[in-house]
Amino acid sequence: MRKMMVLLLVVAMAWCHETMAQKYVVFALKGNVELVTGQGRRPLKVNDALMPQSVVNIPYRGVVELIDETAGKQYTLQSVGRGTVSELLKDKNNTVLTLSQKYLSYVKAQLGGKSQSMTARNSDPATVTREMKGDSAGHGKGNTFREEYERFKRQARAEYDDFRDKANRKYAEFVRQAWESHDVLPAIPKPKDEERPPVVMPEEDVVKPIEDKPLPIDEVVAPPVPEEQPVPVAPIYEQPIEEEQYVAFTVFGTEMRVRFVSDEERFTLRQCSASAVADAWDQLSSETYNNMVRDCLELRIRLQLCDWAYLQMLQAFAEACLGKGNEATLLMAYIYCQSGYQMRMGMANGRLYMLYASKHLIFESPYFKIDGTDYYPFQCKERQMDICQAGFPQESSMSLLVSKEQRLAWLPSEDRTLTSKRYPEVKATVCVNKNLMEFYNGYPTSIIDENVMTRWAMYANTPLDQKVKERLYPALRETIRDLSKKDAAERLLNWVQTGFVYGYDDEIWGGDRAFFAEESLYYPYCDCEDRAILFSRLVRDLLGLKVILVFYPGHLATAVHFDTAVVGDYIELDGERFTICDPTYIGAPVGATMDEMDNQTAKVILLRSAE
Repeated sequence: MRKMMVLLLVVAMAWCHETMAQKYVVFALKGNVELVTGQGRRPLKVNDALMPQSVVNIPYRGVVELIDETAGKQYTLQSVGRGTVSELLKDKNNTVLTLSQKYLSYVKAQLGGKSQSMTARNSDPATVTREMKGDSAGHGKGNTFREEYERFKRQARAEYDDFRDKANRKYAEFVRQAWESHDVLPAIPKPKDEERPPVVMPEEDVVKPIEDKPLPIDEVVAPPVPEEQPVPVAPIYEQPIEEEQYVAFTVFGTEMRVRFVSDEERFTLRQCSASAVADAWDQLSSETYNNMVRDCLELRIRLQLCDWAYLQMLQAFAEACLGKGNEATLLMAYIYCQSGYQMRMGMANGRLYMLYASKHLIFESPYFKIDGTDYYPFQCKERQMDICQAGFPQESSMSLLVSKEQRLAWLPSEDRTLTSKRYPEVKATVCVNKNLMEFYNGYPTSIIDENVMTRWAMYANTPLDQKVKERLYPALRETIRDLSKKDAAERLLNWVQTGFVYGYDDEIWGGDRAFFAEESLYYPYCDCEDRAILFSRLVRDLLGLKVILVFYPGHLATAVHFDTAVVGDYIELDGERFTICDPTYIGAPVGATMDEMDNQTAKVILLRSAE
């Protein structure tokens, strides 16, 4: 046993040494790339050594080329944003090349100071190429290695361009002929549960001792797992254009700009027919429109737009360019397709429509089923249409998960002060982004894998807006600062129970509607599911505890996994105890279950932990 432990220790030390020793040397730069350290930020420089955990910030159109001598690889990082080197290396927008030892030796010579012009030319690829050819630096035979590498890069880029060009030409050929008539399928109505009214716990019952009681459950629903957003079938390269034109437009109160072609170069859609659409697609597929697609994708990254928000953005851009009509629909469909999304085009009564494939079942939206996939028509009420069956390589369906904060322009709502009845010191003045409320207001209700329980997890797992947290959380943290996790949860629970006014969805909205956390802070009324979603977000963010949603027919509550023993009604999952906390059982403490809840039918909905 001792020998085994020694051997494991040696292996672990060797692994740690290898991990710590791994480094990436900056070979070339473009743009004002920054290195982020504990002391602040500074410009990244050629010859800097980066570790996997080093944090860099890549600006719009910035590029970093890294050399990993140990692995014999060169990485080109060009995804916009901030992250560790290891995180950025995983991004599909970046590329990797395997280098020969001969070329690695050349790179080391360049970085070792034998080329004094390296730093000066690092931000100008054209200058790099000229100097490597001996126009000014004159490094003799060493230049041939760089020339070979530059030729390889040009060839790789040409192959990418050729692949994408062939995919578009093939797609346009299919568009000319692959149309079939389809009837729309009826919309699936939202599930309707009989909503149970809130219950107020009598004050004399609040102080009564709570018994420990395990609760049975009927089903455990796994949380939806966010996936990477679709990407183009091949890298879309920047095209040098002398005079670039931008189109400005606004989406959810957020001003945006995207490059668009001049009137002389603009595509035309002569009529709404298969051949005319194919001809226009050929025009759109030219390199002239590359910068337009790149700008749209960079906005998606920079603003952290989810798939649904990105689709709304493309519609707004297309209409800003071409007005409302068939040409705008085709432009939106083209960018959506080139961004990696799965879509189909349909025609009916002289109008062109785009249909998008969704990973989720969307309620209250008619749809078409094509080759086993559900396609939802975008802003279309046609009952029948001719639909193009053609698909694009490596296309991916839309996801309706909102896994990141949508970075929309800030438009503050009026202040609203919410106070706990039992603990009046637990008080906070809140303000939310009205632009985000507009986005949420049009967000479609959907489920995953046809499981109606997943809809609440989608709302509960959406992060709270950063500006809302910056204002709300300090006030709440101050009131629970010196308390145990149980006592802190008790106060947050009462704040949600008594600081908000209960309202029935049928009476207010005319039907069921779940809220994202910010919506409960904005609208004057909320029901049990809204309170459970908000409370689950507060506990995960402020206390760092695991939370689950607990569904009873007609009611939604929560349960919290405390880090110490807490008495009360609880659910046990994989050896972990989750104590019931019901935001709609008004005045009830942690551990109390609302009367008349049928625990035999309770379903548990797992949630992701706070990030």
